[in-house]
Amino acid sequence: MIKIYDTLTARKVDFVPLDEGKVGIYVCGPTVYDSAHLGHGRSAVSFDVIRRYFIYRGYEVKYVSNYTDIDDKMINRANQEGISVKELSDKVIPIYAKDYGALGVMVPDVQPLATDHVPEMIELIQGLEKQGFTYVLDDGVYYEVAKFTEYGKLSKQKLEDLRVGSRVEVKDGKKSPYDFVLWKFKKEGEPSWSSPWGEGRPGWHIECSAMTWKHLGEKFDIHGGGLDLTFPHHECEIAQSEPVFGKGSFSKYWMHNGFINVDNEKMSKSLGNFFTLKEIFEKYDPKVVRFMFLQTHYRNPVNFSNVLLDQAKAGLSRLHDFVRNLNALLDAADDGVVSANLTAAINVARSRFEGVMDDDFDTSGALGAVYEFVKEVNVMMNNSSLNKIELSAVLNFLQLVDKVLGVIFVEEATIDSDVEKLIEKRNLARKNKDFKESDAIRDELLERGIVLEDKPQGTIWKKV
Repeated sequence: MIKIYDTLTARKVDFVPLDEGKVGIYVCGPTVYDSAHLGHGRSAVSFDVIRRYFIYRGYEVKYVSNYTDIDDKMINRANQEGISVKELSDKVIPIYAKDYGALGVMVPDVQPLATDHVPEMIELIQGLEKQGFTYVLDDGVYYEVAKFTEYGKLSKQKLEDLRVGSRVEVKDGKKSPYDFVLWKFKKEGEPSWSSPWGEGRPGWHIECSAMTWKHLGEKFDIHGGGLDLTFPHHECEIAQSEPVFGKGSFSKYWMHNGFINVDNEKMSKSLGNFFTLKEIFEKYDPKVVRFMFLQTHYRNPVNFSNVLLDQAKAGLSRLHDFVRNLNALLDAADDGVVSANLTAAINVARSRFEGVMDDDFDTSGALGAVYEFVKEVNVMMNNSSLNKIELSAVLNFLQLVDKVLGVIFVEEATIDSDVEKLIEKRNLARKNKDFKESDAIRDELLERGIVLEDKPQGTIWKKV
């Protein structure tokens, strides 16, 4: 059985879906006012792996992750650039799609835009109004936090102990500093929609409540996002959803991924330790970045550095070289049957992989299981050649786990015909013991970015 760490209960629990064999997941997506950064990538990859593993385990998954395309940040940035908010989102969303795609993140089953769900937001606010949870000030409709006695249950904070911080809006007239806006009245030059309270636009928190309701219903299995969203965003989502849908509604489980730290400090623009995915991709393959994320359990912080990326690059290269070697040997190998030793190694590796992934999606342990398997296979290959069926069995197992990890297999690069001819010429020189010619061709290929590796079964190449 899969165990997950539930932020609400602050412990690992057995995952029991609302509907047997099905999982509904909502993950808070980015506010699309600027390019994706490492923190966005970390969250996207974390929940991508969780989604993939549920599929691996045979669940039917409905995965919803939104784009927030209307809020203060969107409006401010659009004004800075002299374009409309819609033009800004149309420009930035493709950047996210490209960067997430490069990281191997599967496209969500549903990827809603906040601006497409304003009617649902209005309906939710009306429901809160009927329950007596709202009041009106000169700039909008507010939620009265004191009316929801369980406010703070997700973040484990008591209302009387809370202090006003950077993510809580200060406003004269609010009954509590932690009361939050549900509907903001129209200001000159801002996008607006009609509502029973007048022209305006939704507050940030109400957006996700409306989108989860629209696409997953009043109650669903998992709500996820970055740890920084626990308070106030997710806390407010609960507070505004349960009064309308009933106690125990909304998300059954809450999951949060850890921060990206730089030199042990949380990555942020204000500290100047901020990295976009585009910047990182200019130096490192996106699969290396994904692999770096997988080396750390999703709930733990990633202490980012170039050293960490270099280590990930080296570790991933070993896996890619192993797969490349297996494929090179496959064509020349003889037929046969899978030995008992290899069958046992595959079974043990799969059991280890599933055991650690069942335990709250421990990708670090999963990679460990893969490396241990690779080590065992290399020992077998050093002792005796694997036949074609055995090589295929190894590759099939790696392909199976890579449906979850998404890092082991890459689209193989191709080489030009003249490079192929050079490799053939070098093989002939080696056969004739003309090592001077052989080394000269190796150096020429290296200048073209082609590295050759001479194996007992033949020469394999890779691009660097």
